[in-house]
Amino acid sequence: MTHRSLIIGASGGIGSPITAKLRDNGSEVTTLSRSVDGLDVTDEASVEAALGDVEGEFQLILVATGALEIGGAVPEKALKEVTAQAMADQFAVNCIGPSLVMKHALPLLPRNGRCCFAALSARVGSIGDNAIGGWYSYRTSKAALNQMIHSAAIELRRTHREAVCVALHPGTVETEFTAKYAGRHKTVKPEEAAKNLLAVLEGLGPEDSGLFFDWQGERIVW
Repeated sequence: MTHRSLIIGASGGIGSPITAKLRDNGSEVTTLSRSVDGLDVTDEASVEAALGDVEGEFQLILVATGALEIGGAVPEKALKEVTAQAMADQFAVNCIGPSLVMKHALPLLPRNGRCCFAALSARVGSIGDNAIGGWYSYRTSKAALNQMIHSAAIELRRTHREAVCVALHPGTVETEFTAKYAGRHKTVKPEEAAKNLLAVLEGLGPEDSGLFFDWQGERIVW
């Protein structure tokens, strides 16, 4: 049976190399993105229409969307910089968007056999790993996404016993998304990040569903 993958955000800095790597590995890949297909993950009508046009079942559905700066708002260094608009925008893109995709894409996973749903999160979304504060809106939007993934995994397990539903931290990848914020963090090329993430997914089983992993396959605390 041909391995089929669906990549949401396939034209982005991480989604694009993941798509290329999957195709190199022989997977049949269906792609959706804002720039190519006009998909707006924050608009449920757009998500429902786009996924409604997709046929068949997929062994892998991966959401590679996300944003760090929206509308010119940069990550906050102090609580006094938080605004309602910036926080709402972060939640719309980083939590609500992937959640709407989950709602409409999970029925595309086969009930029998191993399958996987994954969304790109970020280590800064971990509450237990947060030792320096700041980045309020981005952090909380990713923490909310992690909760959605964890909850969806519980529901999915009832009907898809071999399914894996996880949040992934790709590391600091050399993209426009991270260019201003990489600082002293070690960065990886997008192609290397794609290879790492797919290797992690390949090694996960149903017992890992609902958890949060980094690009090395190490579990991140919530």
